[in-house]
Amino acid sequence: MTGNHFLAGLSDDQVAAARARHGENLLTPPKKTSLWTLYFDKYNDPIIRILLVAAAISLAFAIIEQDFIETIGIFLAIFLATTIGFYFERDAARKFGMLTAMDDDRPVKVRRNGRVVEIRRRDVVVGDVVLIETGDEVPADGRLTQATDLQIDESSLTGEPIADKHAPTDEGETAVADEATYPADMVMRSTMVMSGRGEYVVTAVGDATEIGQVARKSTETTSVKTPLNMQLDRLAVMISKVGAGVAVAAFVLFLGHDILTDTLWHTHNYIHMAQTVLKYFMMAVTLIVMAVPEGLPMAVTLALALNMRRMLKSNNLVRKLHSCETMGAVTVICTDKTGTLTQNRMRVAQPAADKEGSDPLLDIAIALNSTAELHGREVIGNPTEGALLLWLQDRGVDYRALRQRYETTAREPFSTERKYMSTTAVVDGTPRRFVKGAPEIVIAMCDMSAEERSAVERRLSDYQHKAMRTLAFAVDDRFQQVFAISDPIRDEVPAAIRQCHDAGIEVKIVTGDTAATAAEIGRQIGVITKEESSLTPHRPSSTTQITGPAWAALSDDDAFRLAPSVKVMSRARPSDKQRLVEMLQRHGEIVAVTGDGTNDAPALHHAHVGLSLGSGTGVAKEASDMTLLDDSFGSIVNAVMWGRSLYKNIQRFLYFQLVVNLTALSLVLAGALVGTELPLTVTQILWVNLIMDTFAAMALASLPPSHEVMHEKPRNTADFILSSAMLRGIGLTGLAFFVALLAFLVFCEQMPGGMGTHELTLFFTTFVMLQFWNLLNAKCLGSHHSAFRRLRADRGLLLVQLIILGGQWLIVEFGGRMFRTDGMSAREWLVVVGATSAVLWLGEAWRWACRLLESKNKTYENHQS
Repeated sequence: MTGNHFLAGLSDDQVAAARARHGENLLTPPKKTSLWTLYFDKYNDPIIRILLVAAAISLAFAIIEQDFIETIGIFLAIFLATTIGFYFERDAARKFGMLTAMDDDRPVKVRRNGRVVEIRRRDVVVGDVVLIETGDEVPADGRLTQATDLQIDESSLTGEPIADKHAPTDEGETAVADEATYPADMVMRSTMVMSGRGEYVVTAVGDATEIGQVARKSTETTSVKTPLNMQLDRLAVMISKVGAGVAVAAFVLFLGHDILTDTLWHTHNYIHMAQTVLKYFMMAVTLIVMAVPEGLPMAVTLALALNMRRMLKSNNLVRKLHSCETMGAVTVICTDKTGTLTQNRMRVAQPAADKEGSDPLLDIAIALNSTAELHGREVIGNPTEGALLLWLQDRGVDYRALRQRYETTAREPFSTERKYMSTTAVVDGTPRRFVKGAPEIVIAMCDMSAEERSAVERRLSDYQHKAMRTLAFAVDDRFQQVFAISDPIRDEVPAAIRQCHDAGIEVKIVTGDTAATAAEIGRQIGVITKEESSLTPHRPSSTTQITGPAWAALSDDDAFRLAPSVKVMSRARPSDKQRLVEMLQRHGEIVAVTGDGTNDAPALHHAHVGLSLGSGTGVAKEASDMTLLDDSFGSIVNAVMWGRSLYKNIQRFLYFQLVVNLTALSLVLAGALVGTELPLTVTQILWVNLIMDTFAAMALASLPPSHEVMHEKPRNTADFILSSAMLRGIGLTGLAFFVALLAFLVFCEQMPGGMGTHELTLFFTTFVMLQFWNLLNAKCLGSHHSAFRRLRADRGLLLVQLIILGGQWLIVEFGGRMFRTDGMSAREWLVVVGATSAVLWLGEAWRWACRLLESKNKTYENHQS
């Protein structure tokens, strides 16, 4: 091993000069498609293209007759439909891009001004001395100056999963590379440290790095087909077929009725005939536009984008868009302990030696046999090792001086398989091998009497039953000391665990800690009872607790049978955690997994939702779907609540949209049968389409999450998104609206003046206002609460309703021939708005009756108990 381990690194002036010369450590993003290209791409929609053709033909007739009003209205409606959809899709993409850009803010350990500090990845400059260890992502290209058992995953560049790396052995020597790898003394940006540790000097940053010069991996797609997406696709196909059938039937009926009743068809006015056919053709196409739920993808994208932004505020950074919704279906959470359930603020509670600090080699062992660093009282690196360095600091020992004084000649990094690390150094002319690791492993290496071993084991048992982490030290074959390191439970965790249980979600602890420590943590947070925590976890017959070795020894059949009942798994290895996840998935469970280390990556990758910790390694974050920025289990509960609320909001949107579809399609067909003219024009239908797609998506996607969803059981992902209750509600509400509006049409037809523009304006406004009030009923779908409950929190919905009401007034009062409207008096507005509000009051009465019945049932059940 060559190179100075204690390189001072760059000074502030050198950093500024290097940045000015070589630039920031940022990769130039792929060239973005222009906004105009993206906008015009919206016009590639088949339905929009058909409407454009129809509008062009209409324009030709308008030129002949010098009447452009209706043609302008059609073009304006098409423009609004495409532009609003474009805006919200761009907004969602922009928000997602802002979140993914946070990768460049990942912390990196470097030496600067003689100290180890953490900086953002983007701030690394050429000449920086970077420290890397297991789990880190290499932030920039560079040449190694020091390495110990360093292995790098270069698959992102070469396809080579593991490449051994080492510093040159002689001054000026260049390490030789295999054909499939880069030079052995070079590390490359975006590769992963799989084991060992090292230091290197940065030689290239940003676009000058190897990965910046070769073709970059394509950006991760966010259009993953989740169960929700597939359900919506099936629903869209079904509705599209029904809509197309209704459109064809309406075209035939209207045109046939016109041919049979209008004398035009007995003349030679072919231009007027063609105009009539075009009018009904455009009506049929517009019906398809209304029937096809093209707003569904936008509603889902908008809801996900809003959830991403809100979840970020509650410390959940969503890396993969679909995980927002998947969290709502989670049935099992497999969580690690440190940092998620505990505060991850390790401090030495008590050394087990009777004479504290009596061993002069102990301070040397702690200083040399560690990869952590201190910046004041802040720990950089492993928190357990940091606690030991803080213990030295509190006793006035400078660990940096010890590291500089004694020459390190060999090192074995810690691994989950070995469960220890060792460092060999020359102390006073004598080579010494310092070992630190799991007490049972270290004790087995030492020459100890039975009495000494028994005394240490009693202390260990006492510490572990208090949920303290234990770490043993030895030098050569002599046992030195056991340290008890405490990591208190996070204050919010017990309540969060209770919330999960109330929500039908089972929580399992999977940790590398000892059985006693894991059981005590499980008891403290409520995962297992006090009686269960006293059971031995080493035998398969103990169904609530099991150790990693005992789990690994089970056959697949036994493991499959036992998996649902396991609540605490201690001394777990990465393969144990992954196997548990796979067995639970075979049972049909939707599994979320938390993890912070490289060893957690396989389980994070295989879980339905992988949740990495903000303080975790780059490998863990790369394998995860979401990152808990505050490392708290409480944030997981929030993510579940957001996911469930998101699914409810999508169901609410579907209910609202399908009621509008059913009502409009039924009215058009019925209008043809009773002989009225088109009850809704093309431009009016497009306005209604705008309401039910864009505005309803905005209103219902913006509804805040409800804590009540955490009192329900997880949904069955195999269920159809339209529940039987929803289908009944859609059918009954759509039928009621249809009957009321059809009666309105028939009544106007029987009046002496017949159905004029003013009557059709009243009909159009009545239709819109029915949907206006029903939007509040849609908000209450899935509950029996009043629509006025938490109305202040529903500001987005109220704003959208104001837009709908204002837009309808503008169209009615100023739309004229473009929208076939005639202004309404204030009295007529009051009558229409007041009469249609019966939709809301009937809904309120129904929900009040349901609440009353539920209250009586609860009173009866309490009386019986």
